Amino acid sequence: MSEHIDSVKTYALVFAALIFATLATTAVAFVDLGPFSVVVALVIAVCKMLLVALFFMHVRHSTKLTRLVLLGALMWLGILILLTLTDFSTRGVLGVPGR
Repeated sequence: MSEHIDSVKTYALVFAALIFATLATTAVAFVDLGPFSVVVALVIAVCKMLLVALFFMHVRHSTKLTRLVLLGALMWLGILILLTLTDFSTRGVLGVPGR
């Protein structure tokens, strides 16, 4: 397997994008977007995660097996988030005796 080496310019651009995304996350924290504040923050976090995984962890130059493992991990994370959201959204449906 041949090693792929990215240029310093690529790493600098990815670093600048990560810094910009961090500043955007901080800016979103001070702006009231209502229920979409969490959604916007999570979208920015996913973008930062993808940048780190693709460039710094070299996933974009790795084998298909590594990509399959990453896809499986992301699917498992999605399942866990979905189960958490279903639990959260059904709270209070049955009611609590005494309230």
